[in-house]
Parts: sequence; C-alpha cells; structure tokens
Amino acid sequence: MVRIYVIDNGGQWTHREWRTLRDLGVETRILPNTTPFNIIEKERVDGLILSGGAPRMGLQSELGNCGEYLEKSSFPILGICAGHQYIARFFGGEVKPSKIPEFGKIELEILESDDEIFKDIPRRIIAWESHNDEVTKMPSNFIHLAKSENCLIQAMKHRDKAIYGLQFHPEVEHTEYGEKIFENFIEICRQY
Repeated sequence: MVRIYVIDNGGQWTHREWRTLRDLGVETRILPNTTPFNIIEKERVDGLILSGGAPRMGLQSELGNCGEYLEKSSFPILGICAGHQYIARFFGGEVKPSKIPEFGKIELEILESDDEIFKDIPRRIIAWESHNDEVTKMPSNFIHLAKSENCLIQAMKHRDKAIYGLQFHPEVEHTEYGEKIFENFIEICRQY
C-alpha cells in the first residue's frame, strides 16, 4: 500500500487532502510541519503533500521544516497553495502579493497536459482558488505546467526531482478532476 503523509501548514483544507488520500486507498496521516525529517524517513513514506496554510509566503520565508523535507527527500512531494509558494521560494523563485488575488472558481489552462500530474485531464478545467500571494518568478530548474487569467504560475514541476507545486486546490470538490490529480500523484509515488 502506498503511504503518503500530509504536512499541516495550517491550511483550511488540510483534512480534505488527508480524506481524499484515505478515500483513494492510501495509508495517510497528518503531521505538523515541525516534524523532523528523520521521523518521516523512519515511517518509510512514499510521498508528502505540503498543505496550504495561513502563512503569507509573499511576506515571510519559513514554513516549519518544509525546507528540510525538500532538501533531504528522495520521494515525491506535492505542494498545494502555500506549499507551492514555499517550494518556489526554496528553490530560488519569487513569491509576492497577487495583483489580483483569486478566491473561488477560475479557469485553469494546462500547458503540459502530457505531464504525469495532469495525465488524462483536459487542457482547460475549472479549479478552486484561495490565495493572496502567488509565485511571480518560477525557479530556473522548474517547468511551467499551468496558468490562469490572473495567475501565471498555477502549476510547476522540478526538472530533475518529483517535486510539484499547485497554486489551486485539487482537494476541493469544486475543482474538476481534482481527485484524478490526486490519483496521478499517488501513481507517481508508487512508481518512484
């Protein structure tokens, strides 16, 4: 059985991420973002999800031990919302307050539909947003995967590692194909 843990960064939908994984047959737990990496490593996880959260990534730089997870992990990591923003900043990108914050439904345009995270998903879907900050400059070693009208970097992927970032919330029922995105991430973890 695949084991994927959710790192809690204080997001309003962290439990939805956990529940989606559980409902898809994954062994999962929610851990605080202060959990040392060696404890996660001992659990022999197949992947991590860095949840969204209350921290303003455009205004601060730390998110518990998430930097340690990104630095030391040999397994896939998916960052959602603040997790996505933290990944960008950790690898040298920039996060700033959004010119037009997005709340509610948006149309997402998938630029790399052949990427594993968006496998079998149409090029345009409706996704759910809740953010004041956004990635304004992607790290140089990342690939741009998706955008929306008001947020250029909606999704990205590390070129050499299975590290993904999503600005939108696939765990929310209003996001089309959200469960499929989770299934795709589970498959990435299974194959890694």
